[in-house]
Amino acid sequence: MQYLYRTITADKLTEELIGASVTMCGWVENIRDHGGVSFIDLRDFYGVVQVVMRDTTLLHGIAKEDCISVTGPVEARDEETYNPKIPTGTIELNCKSVRILGKVREQLPFEVMTSKETREDIRLKYRFLDLRNRKVKDNIVFRAHVISFLRSRMESLGFLEVQTPILCASSPEGARDYIVPSRRFKGKFYALPQAPQQYKQLLMVGGIDKYFQIAPCFRDEDARADRSPGEFYQLDFEMAFATQEDVFAVGEKVLYETFTKFAPDAKVTSLPFPVISYGQAMLEYGTDKPDLRNPLKIADLSEFFSRCTFKPFIGATVRAIKVHADMSKGFHEKLLEFALSIGMGGLGYLEVGEDLSFKGPIDKFIPQKLKPELISLAGLERGDTIFFIADSKERAPKLAGQIRTELGKRLGLLEENAYRFCFVNDFPMYELDEETGRICFTHNPFSMPQGGLQALEEKDPLEILAFQYDIVCNGVELSSGAVRNHDLEIMKKAFAIAGYSEEELKAKFGALYTAFKFGAPPHAGMAPGIDRMIMLLKNEENIREVIAFPMAASGQDLMCGAPSEVTETQLREVHIKIRQ
Repeated sequence: MQYLYRTITADKLTEELIGASVTMCGWVENIRDHGGVSFIDLRDFYGVVQVVMRDTTLLHGIAKEDCISVTGPVEARDEETYNPKIPTGTIELNCKSVRILGKVREQLPFEVMTSKETREDIRLKYRFLDLRNRKVKDNIVFRAHVISFLRSRMESLGFLEVQTPILCASSPEGARDYIVPSRRFKGKFYALPQAPQQYKQLLMVGGIDKYFQIAPCFRDEDARADRSPGEFYQLDFEMAFATQEDVFAVGEKVLYETFTKFAPDAKVTSLPFPVISYGQAMLEYGTDKPDLRNPLKIADLSEFFSRCTFKPFIGATVRAIKVHADMSKGFHEKLLEFALSIGMGGLGYLEVGEDLSFKGPIDKFIPQKLKPELISLAGLERGDTIFFIADSKERAPKLAGQIRTELGKRLGLLEENAYRFCFVNDFPMYELDEETGRICFTHNPFSMPQGGLQALEEKDPLEILAFQYDIVCNGVELSSGAVRNHDLEIMKKAFAIAGYSEEELKAKFGALYTAFKFGAPPHAGMAPGIDRMIMLLKNEENIREVIAFPMAASGQDLMCGAPSEVTETQLREVHIKIRQ
């Protein structure tokens, strides 16, 4: 007869079961020996239960984190020993027999209950122990619930879940591929998909009307706090016969419902989400990922300062940020230190007095007759301070964005317990590669240019905008997307501008090249990042806290030892020789 490990789990233990004999399995979270009686906090996936052992021999050989099975009656605790911190705090399990199912045979590398305070590399090496920590486990459970909800919402909106290949062809999509050597085809390689981009477009050509997938994506990129190295998951969806606005309607509905459900006490941007053009975002926020919890906006005063006498500002791009707050001399000194640390030559400012006069290091360089104009342009009022950022056309907006962010943090201006969303659209189709000086795609090469073929043939490529868009929440890019190019002639011209011959286009994107000859429908989509979404919802600063088995920032799997060496036989099978 197979042994019955358990008859109940912690979440099912209630006062209604007092007197009943049960068997529970779990891990020993804590042991308290009070002489003639001992107590164990027994933890399973569902909760924690206090086990009392009045026979001291039952405790023999049991250590913390042993996996055990305990049998005995459920009893009421004495009222003075109630534990209101746990659901089972009014009852306990009176142990009559105990069985060790899994023994701890060496010293634990850390205390499970406080594992989040341990060095990250140790946590990741022993992630199977780290997952026993309630907060870590709760993040993984939360993740499962969010994904389940996303899947149900997409299905309710008429989307069909389709799995696309993991082994695919390498293609230039903005990041380095992970490549997989072929055993059967000498000298050729598969790639892991950076995204299901081509496949979802091919599904549209194949007549699938609305596709979605909880899609794994693989990019050989370095880690950041909001980016896991190697792999991530996204809610990938695509729609046939859809415009940008159709995609916005789906994306904002699903995200709004997800955030209001899983963060019910937080303030979430009401529908419809605001739409900000890339140009406006770079001007007013200094970034294409604006954090709208920060009320500060940036103004362009380049033309104004071209008429002043401050030489560092003449001919430069000048951005300004107005703040209404009390600031000490020490505050200005620390903000200047920050400005110098990000590569600025200095940080000018003016304080506005009660009589609307100016006080500050550049006051003398502003002609008296122009001061009323500055007050009007910047909307200055009594008690305001205005900061100035001057640099090249390319650098000034980004530097101003960093100063705006730093001011928001230092002055405590960020709206608390809020998720502030916006769409950013109208991205440039092309940009100049910083290293080669050649024209390249800014983002997704499969996007439809605004103005279509005529724009590609007649406009300066650097002036062409694309039907590309992002969803941003609290300064974090949650999603990118685009109206896709579905026209072969437009595709050929768009790639030609970026330096691809038609033969290269056929070789690298042969499936799309061919499919677009056979009646491709207009289509559009986007792909909100699930890891980032959950990181925001759980208020975690590091994305690895919401992934079951994350890689370290180095890109290594410290638990299983990847990447690892392989045998000479394995290398020969895939026709590879390692260069020393």
